[in-house]
Amino acid sequence: MAGMTLPTPLYGLYRAEIGFSELVVTVVFAAYAVGVIGVLLTVGDFSDRVGRRPVLLVALALSAASALCFVFESGLPSLFAGRLLSGFAAGLLSGAATATVMELAPPGHESRASLAATAANMGGLGCGPPLAGVLAQYGPWPLRLPYLVHLALLAVSCLVVLWLPEPVRRAGPAWPPRPPGLKVPAEVRGVFTATALAAFAGFALLGLFTAVAPSFVAQTLGVTNLAVSGTVVFSVFLGSTVGQALTVRVGSHRALPVGCLVLIAGLLLVAASLALRTLDLLVAGAVCGGLGQGLGFRAALTAVGQAAPADRRAGTISSFFVVAYLGISLPVVGVGALAVELGLRAAGLVFTACVMAVVASVGLYVLRRPPVPGESAPAGGTAR
Repeated sequence: MAGMTLPTPLYGLYRAEIGFSELVVTVVFAAYAVGVIGVLLTVGDFSDRVGRRPVLLVALALSAASALCFVFESGLPSLFAGRLLSGFAAGLLSGAATATVMELAPPGHESRASLAATAANMGGLGCGPPLAGVLAQYGPWPLRLPYLVHLALLAVSCLVVLWLPEPVRRAGPAWPPRPPGLKVPAEVRGVFTATALAAFAGFALLGLFTAVAPSFVAQTLGVTNLAVSGTVVFSVFLGSTVGQALTVRVGSHRALPVGCLVLIAGLLLVAASLALRTLDLLVAGAVCGGLGQGLGFRAALTAVGQAAPADRRAGTISSFFVVAYLGISLPVVGVGALAVELGLRAAGLVFTACVMAVVASVGLYVLRRPPVPGESAPAGGTAR
């Protein structure tokens, strides 16, 4: 998962080398979300039919192909291809790898396995920017070395996957794929609308930090060290990982409104950092906003999973993730477009105001009509 965010601190170098606007940066970033959504809509349940190991190996191969696009980068087409391939890889990997961790966990360790999968997913995404930032800032070949290291890590991962037992028996023909489809039953739409909007807003914050935070750090705050930029992005994913881990302790029925409140606080800190040009406030906003995003996201996913009928749960959850990944792409492209006209600092302030309005509306709605009426699992258990 770290490979999905490796380019984050390097976009400024690509801009200097190739020459393009902040809008193009956000569009290149959005290609990743297009890849993820495409996989969710077509082969999101493929590992249930052909087994986990083949899908994991294909995902690793796609991630390697993405890294090679960046190693041999020759302009914008290479960047777009690399980001699209990384989206394909993430769409396959996140579901299949999470299922594998859960299925291979020893009896009685389901909660620990769930936490490990969460930490690997969000934590891996968070580790990509500081890894690339440190290697680019202090090592040779700043636009090549991070991806060469990633290729080595992928090779080790392939060996691990080949060594693991296969937890799933082949359940059907591999081809043609059977798209799960976007299906939200009528009786779930009230819960779905509020929770999906919360996920949209939370993922918009992740998209902002992943796509344009290094530009904020360099252009608005005057910090050009790539390792620092990568660490700032890491902080939002660290907060998200901690927030998801705390959801069961807080309680799923409380975690969504609390997450919305904490997310608003994080956005206020981000806006203050832009207004006052302060790096410390930006890091505080990243951690606080990530914490709120993690709390709200896991609670929202729990609510959708509980509300959906068993025979339509997969389609409902797929729809939920599509809305979430639209949140990680569309608002960020809007920031890029605004930055061309207003400048990056003003665009960031407009973004935070808009997302705060969405989060506040969702928070007030779920306070009046909680989507999860009670605890989904006892303390220390696994929220589903």
